[in-house]
Amino acid sequence: MPEPVETIRLVLASHNAGKVAEMQRILTSHLSDIEVVGLDDVTAYDEPAETEATFEGNARLKARAAVEATGLPAIADDSGLCVDALNGMPGVLSARWAGASGDRDTKDRANNELLLAQLADVPDERRAARFWCSVVFAQPGAHGISEQAVEGVMPGRVIRELRGSGGFGYDVLFCADGYDVTTAELPPHEKDEISHRGQALRKIAPLVAAALADR
Repeated sequence: MPEPVETIRLVLASHNAGKVAEMQRILTSHLSDIEVVGLDDVTAYDEPAETEATFEGNARLKARAAVEATGLPAIADDSGLCVDALNGMPGVLSARWAGASGDRDTKDRANNELLLAQLADVPDERRAARFWCSVVFAQPGAHGISEQAVEGVMPGRVIRELRGSGGFGYDVLFCADGYDVTTAELPPHEKDEISHRGQALRKIAPLVAAALADR
């Protein structure tokens, strides 16, 4: 009788349940015996401040901290919305554009309202933007922590109102190129196919599968 396959646990360095579910969906297609857990599922530790100037730099900080705290392989992402009319901002400040206080829903609403106000006088043809995501996979080894990094980009535009109930963050005001609906109005599987995070996770998934297959 074959030995039962042991489930591989992978930490996603995030408290965002939506991100955990999204990562589980994508990684399972490459490695069926994997369980993605978020930071709410592991013992709490001091999370690093996102002090880097790039998405990749912040993702590396978070991935390494998760490995050091849990001893498990970890993935971290840093992502945000880069708006042409705002010289690429909010960028790495996307999650705290309107301030850092409040729960996620409160911060999302404040961020979206502030961004729309800042773009109120910007004509439609100058509202181009892109979601950017860097993902870093880190794992412990005999010679320390090893890392691999990838990125994904979803170009589109910022519309003038909030639409949709899916997704999170700026999804309610962003339409990807070729779409008249926001990413918050797309079903999860369709959003996965085009999103910046979906792109990055599909790039990192086979690297994770190859690295963990022999564990």
